[in-house]
Amino acid sequence: MKTSLLHLHAPDHWVNDPNGFLYYRGQYHLFYQYFPYAAAWGTMHWGHAVSRDLVHWQHQVLALFPTIREDQNGCFSGSAVEQNGEMVLFYTGVRYLTPNPRNIHVSLDGKMESNQLTIRSADGFSFDNWQGKQVAVPAIANPEMGDFSDTRDPKVWRGKHGWYLMLGSTVRREGRVLLYQSRDLKHWEYRSQAGLDASYGWMWECPNYVSTSGGEVLLVSAMGFCPNGETPDSVVACFPVRFREESCTMEISKRYQLLDYGRDLYAPQTTLDEQGRPVLIAWVRMPKPVEEGWIGMFSAPRLVEVRKGRICFPLHPNVRQACSSPISHPNQAHPAGYRARFSLEEGEWVNLGGFEIACREGRICTDRTAVYPKDTPGPYCCQTPALDRWEVEVLAEEHLVEVFVNDGEYTISNAVYGLGREWKGNLAGPVSFYTLQQE
Repeated sequence: MKTSLLHLHAPDHWVNDPNGFLYYRGQYHLFYQYFPYAAAWGTMHWGHAVSRDLVHWQHQVLALFPTIREDQNGCFSGSAVEQNGEMVLFYTGVRYLTPNPRNIHVSLDGKMESNQLTIRSADGFSFDNWQGKQVAVPAIANPEMGDFSDTRDPKVWRGKHGWYLMLGSTVRREGRVLLYQSRDLKHWEYRSQAGLDASYGWMWECPNYVSTSGGEVLLVSAMGFCPNGETPDSVVACFPVRFREESCTMEISKRYQLLDYGRDLYAPQTTLDEQGRPVLIAWVRMPKPVEEGWIGMFSAPRLVEVRKGRICFPLHPNVRQACSSPISHPNQAHPAGYRARFSLEEGEWVNLGGFEIACREGRICTDRTAVYPKDTPGPYCCQTPALDRWEVEVLAEEHLVEVFVNDGEYTISNAVYGLGREWKGNLAGPVSFYTLQQE
């Protein structure tokens, strides 16, 4: 079976959202949206990969594929939990109301019936796609409760008072999350909805609720949310929240921040790692296939922390530890990539294989112009908000550069094409390089 190091890549053809991220029986399982027939979006299946350390990934056979009326046009995104030793997947099954007769993999008008489905596995690898699927939450009929077509991506977790399920949706063209509760993980009761106004996006998909030692966080992939008029107009917004289990209600602060300032990350999935820490992986949006013919990959795992009210996303310690063998130059690195550390002051810059990282007007700024297709929309240049210190950690490989500022206080993640192994810069201080430890 195909393997990936540091970053999980598409095994072939197309991938998008990560799904069903779960530490289960000593391994991390990550499922993902997968179209196995072409390097383009189409009828969604669930691919599957596993890892013991979040660094070495091995692809498995297909986990989910359409078999019933409710998912005949795709197994959309969802999550995974463990109950009584079994792995339980939740996902959105879709049925197009008007399929395109010339391409059955897309809808003519975007209208679909969206049901929330569930399937169980005794070992986390075998799923009975023919007889094992059940409807957990049927398609919504009341437009004041949610949208018939645009309600999807169940996130399920266990609390003190039972199980909770969150869906992304839209009501009156305003993004919403819908909250359900269950005692047995089978029978679900709608309890409430939460959201803000239309300026925060017309649809909230891929919702994730995360409870950390420093505070509670809601992450949503907000469609039509365009901070400062920049592109793309769908980004991951992170909100401080308060979730009340007894009433199954959520209060959402308007004080948002972005998951990543590179604007290529979307549709994150969260789970708890082996030590119980919240960990996140996101889809890296790519404009075109790489030379090998695949398109789509995932970010390196990063922790979710709240420090003094700020939501931070530092590189996961497993990745840092695995990529800790000192080297003197990137051209000595493992083919899977390398890690770099350095400090910047105002006006200083580093160029890693054509990707520039600079400190300008108190911000960390990146420029991928030299390693990005010229015939595709940007952004080519990205920047963080202003900071008062600039400690930089970079995880770089041929098709992705991830920049972590001040241990995840801000991050910039950018897809690239053909990143080189040379480097230059005008720093006063040193640059340290590390590669994967020898097996």
